[in-house]
Amino acid sequence: MSNPTTKIEEIIDASQDSDVQDDSDDNGAEEHADHDDAQRQQETSSSTASSSKKKKKKRSKAAKALNALTGKSIPQTLVDQVLETVKAEGGEGSEQANAENVRQALEHMKIMDIVKGKAGLGGINKKDMGEHKFWSTQPVPQLGEGPPEEDGYIEPSKPAEEVRQDPYPLPKDFEWSIIDITDPIQATEVHELLSLHYVEDGDATFRFKYSPEFLQWALQVPGYSKDWHVGVRVKSNKKLVGFISGVPMLLQVRKNKFMSAEINYLCVHKKLRSKRLAPLLIKEVTRQIHLKGIFQAIYTAGVVVPTPVSTTQYQHRNLNVTKLIDIQFSFVPRNMTLARMIRLNQLSNKPQLPGVREMTEKDIPQVTELYAKYMERFDMVPVMDAQEIRHQFLSGSGRSGTGDKWRRDGQVVWAYVVEDKDSHKITDFMSFYSLPSTVINHTKHGVLEAAYLHYYASDTAFSENADEKGTLKERLQGLIGDALIVANNAQFDVFNALTMMDNNLFLKELRFAVGNGFLNFYLYNWRTAPLAGMKEENGVPIGRGIGVVMV
Repeated sequence: MSNPTTKIEEIIDASQDSDVQDDSDDNGAEEHADHDDAQRQQETSSSTASSSKKKKKKRSKAAKALNALTGKSIPQTLVDQVLETVKAEGGEGSEQANAENVRQALEHMKIMDIVKGKAGLGGINKKDMGEHKFWSTQPVPQLGEGPPEEDGYIEPSKPAEEVRQDPYPLPKDFEWSIIDITDPIQATEVHELLSLHYVEDGDATFRFKYSPEFLQWALQVPGYSKDWHVGVRVKSNKKLVGFISGVPMLLQVRKNKFMSAEINYLCVHKKLRSKRLAPLLIKEVTRQIHLKGIFQAIYTAGVVVPTPVSTTQYQHRNLNVTKLIDIQFSFVPRNMTLARMIRLNQLSNKPQLPGVREMTEKDIPQVTELYAKYMERFDMVPVMDAQEIRHQFLSGSGRSGTGDKWRRDGQVVWAYVVEDKDSHKITDFMSFYSLPSTVINHTKHGVLEAAYLHYYASDTAFSENADEKGTLKERLQGLIGDALIVANNAQFDVFNALTMMDNNLFLKELRFAVGNGFLNFYLYNWRTAPLAGMKEENGVPIGRGIGVVMV
């Protein structure tokens, strides 16, 4: 057996960074949900003692492929949940839905987990629910706790001098590194780490492809701290093998407003997940945030840890049907033909609402005001001033004078307003962002171009009885319908959204399909009653508990 130093050198050698999946260190990470243990045990018992390591790896990949096709890892509870949702929502083909064809659909959709849910099916397994020793030490609501009597912090804030001053110790082969995301070289390092290792299930077909421009847009929000972009490097050659980020967010949860950190992009090199680096990354970024006097945070995950404040579900709208079928992102239902599926998903070639145009700098004051008023309708929202609104909607708009009218070079966010031609009042705005995925080992298509719904608002919400009369529903269908048209013209393949905000008013009508990816929202060091996401909570309609878009 090679010594530990040699193993580290092999792991971080550039030749290891490929799309070939290796399971050698999967089992050691609490953060990695492994659904293939039983399949591997069966496979191992049938192999002979003389089998080579290479052959075992091949068999492991073959077993995973078989498992993906047979649906053995799809829990019956998920089948029942999806069937119940399909029946409740009605729509085309719902009367033919049964457990058998729902399971078949889920088997086809397994490969979309990463693109839509960032997690395994349902996001729940025994390890997630019951064995999180790390989270049991953290100031978060624990599993089984009832709703709090009142909202508030779990642990009080500390003065800076009482916060740990030294970084947490790492295993001897590694060292901490503060990442300067403004440096193109370091931004590319983070891009490469996430692009190759942000996926944690071994049989993934898609892998998120965060561009350096996207990361600079997401991580350089107004008031950001470079110290909150924490990396782990190998001492010997300085290769980046771990990362986590935090950015400041003024968060309002029901009637309470407080500064928090938005935590994102926790990623460890897939060969190092037995090294317990993920908890250390979480603890270190928490320490850095505490040093700035902030003791609350918001984060999301596809898996369940203690304890979600809300759960939302991904839904997707096909744009490039032929390509989506080709890469097995979507499939043609039994009662449908490909030609009819293409026809049903066709869109107009230009936006339909009068006065719709791309957002510009002069719109920022009105958009800021409309955003603030509209977001009061939801229980948990980011509070943003004009500078933050400008960053969210304009700073990622790409390089002017490049590309075409629908997509500029380097563009990561699209933002449009609706302007009244007489009063010049901004009555609505909508936005979406680009997060493509690599299509692994596909002979024809290398990238899946995915658009994700961002923030939007309409002053129709403020008209009398807008919900009861259906006027807001109708307006949002037109507004987000135009977002689909823009995304289609910008050559996106699919448009994704969550069951949050007012999305429930248009998802079905605009032909979004219910996905099998779930996204759980979490608050660190803050207690509040559950917020309405994919289901109602305490009389609050679906989605209206969540107004935070986590990119």
